[in-house]
Amino acid sequence: MRFLACFVFAVAIIALAFHYAKPLPGTNFDESFLPKPSTVKYLAVGNNSSAAGLFWIKGLTELGESYLQSREYAYLGHVANLSTSLDSMYYTPYYFVGGVTPIDAEDTSDYVVLRRGVKVFPDDWKLALGFALRLSNGPHPNNVEAANVMRPFFDSPDSTIPDHVRTMYRTFELDTMQTEMALEMAMNDVMQPRFKKFRRSFYSKIYRILGYRISMDKKQDVDVVYEEIKKIVDLMADGKLHPQRAYAILLSMKKAEAEEPRQTSANAADSAAADSTESLGASL
Repeated sequence: MRFLACFVFAVAIIALAFHYAKPLPGTNFDESFLPKPSTVKYLAVGNNSSAAGLFWIKGLTELGESYLQSREYAYLGHVANLSTSLDSMYYTPYYFVGGVTPIDAEDTSDYVVLRRGVKVFPDDWKLALGFALRLSNGPHPNNVEAANVMRPFFDSPDSTIPDHVRTMYRTFELDTMQTEMALEMAMNDVMQPRFKKFRRSFYSKIYRILGYRISMDKKQDVDVVYEEIKKIVDLMADGKLHPQRAYAILLSMKKAEAEEPRQTSANAADSAAADSTESLGASL
C-alpha cells in the first residue's frame, strides 16, 4: 500500500509539472520544459517505466497537435531521449524516432536516442539500418560510424536480413575512400570467397563508386552502364579477364562530374570521425 501511495504521488507530481511548465526559453514552440532524467527518477521513486511512458505519450500528443496546427515540433528527439533514459528497454521511441526522422534532417537530437537503441537492441537490424542511413546522410556524413553499425549483420544468423543489408557496411566503407582505392577494394571483395554469394550487390556498389546514380530521365543510359559493369565484373570473377585489365576498363568509365562531390563527402565523413579513421584520412 505504501508503494502504491508513492506511485500515485509521483504521477501527480509529473502531471502537475506538465500542466504548469513554461515553454522552453528562446523558442517559438509550444513545448513543455523537459526535466533531467535524474530528477524524474528521483520523483518516480522506482517507477521509471511508467514515467517514461507518460513523457512519451506527452511527446506524441504534442507531435499530433503540431500536425493539426501546421506548425513545427522540434523536440520529439529530446522527449525520446528522456523516455529511453528512464527505461532503456522501452522500444517504441527508438523505432518511432528512427522511422519519422528524415535521413537528411539538420537537427541531430535523434542521434543519442538511436545510438542507445542499437546498443540496447544489438540484433535489431532495422534499427541499425535506420541509424546507419541517418549517419551517412546527416548534416555531417559519418560513413565510418555507419559502417561500424552495420558490420555485425554481415554474418548474423538472422535469416530475415536481406542480402543487400548484410553487405551494406561495405558500401559505407567504400564511400569514405577515393574512387581508385574504393574500386580496387570492391574488386578484391568480388574475388573473396566470403563475398561470393553477394556478387550481385557489388555491381551496384561499383556503379556508385564510379559516380553514377539512378535517374528516371536517363534510365536507358543507366542500364547500359550498369550492364557493362556487370559484364566486366563477371568476366573477372570467372577468370576470363585479368583483374588489372578489368580495373583499367572500369576506372575509365568513371563519371567525371561525380569526382568532386565524392571527395567532399569523403572529407566530411573523415573529419567527423578523425580519431578512428587516421588510416583512411591518409588516403584521401
